[in-house]
Amino acid sequence: MRVTQGMIQQNSLRYIGSSYAKLDKLQSQVSSGKKISKASDDPIVAMKSLKYNTQLSQVKQYQSNASQAFTWLENTETNITEGIDVLSKVRDLVVKAKNGQNGEAELKSIGVEVNQLKEQLLNIANTQVNGRYIFNGTNSDSPPVVDNGDGTYTISDADDVNVNISSNMTLKVNSDPKSAFGGTSASGQNVFEMLDSLENALNSGSVDDLKSTLSDIDQFTDGMSAERSDIGARYNRLELINTRLETQEETATKVLSDNEDVELEKVITDFIAQASVHRAALAVNAKIVQPTLIDFLK
Repeated sequence: MRVTQGMIQQNSLRYIGSSYAKLDKLQSQVSSGKKISKASDDPIVAMKSLKYNTQLSQVKQYQSNASQAFTWLENTETNITEGIDVLSKVRDLVVKAKNGQNGEAELKSIGVEVNQLKEQLLNIANTQVNGRYIFNGTNSDSPPVVDNGDGTYTISDADDVNVNISSNMTLKVNSDPKSAFGGTSASGQNVFEMLDSLENALNSGSVDDLKSTLSDIDQFTDGMSAERSDIGARYNRLELINTRLETQEETATKVLSDNEDVELEKVITDFIAQASVHRAALAVNAKIVQPTLIDFLK
């Protein structure tokens, strides 16, 4: 078969073009650190990357949900603890008022302190975090405790707030306001109504029934402590799940990296080698492919 000058030129251009393509691919890998820049470069790698990215996105979403759950539980536990501290101070005041050595002025002074503590507890119950009432469940736009102005207080029946923290796993992150603030006493009052009645009794000097008030305070405190313990148990569970999510994120990130990322040292070596081959090919083809008839006849 006769090999013409045109055939040599066409083959030379094809091989040089192929060499440029290899150089371009290697340079792209060196610049990006990735095996492919588009799906057509390697459909299998692209398909696996899509799958691994989806898994990693899911894990990160669960971690974001867990972060929100931590915030909710931490704030709830902190506020219930403050509420327990308020009741402890009220109890001390009741014991002080019960000793029988206080005159009318002293009892009224204690009543003023009880009023301030009642208002503080009401503020705790209606705590907002990021503009949401944390003790009113899914109805977080409304305060969970309302002062009716007649010595009675309405506490909402809150629906649970459940956060998806893992595949097919949810966690309740809120505290029902009735449970969070001790439920109802034997006399049928909630903690705010009990404090209002205590304040009125102190202002009027009626301290004969303070023993039952101490019993009610202890009952409310026990209820709030039980709710705090339940929140602590949920918090511990969330910490375990969050640790597992961190492990899953590390694994998913490594798998994705193994699939997408190049071995930079190897790619740089290949690029240098290909560049040398390319320069050699250009030099050889410059001698083989004669530009003019005169050069061909030399």
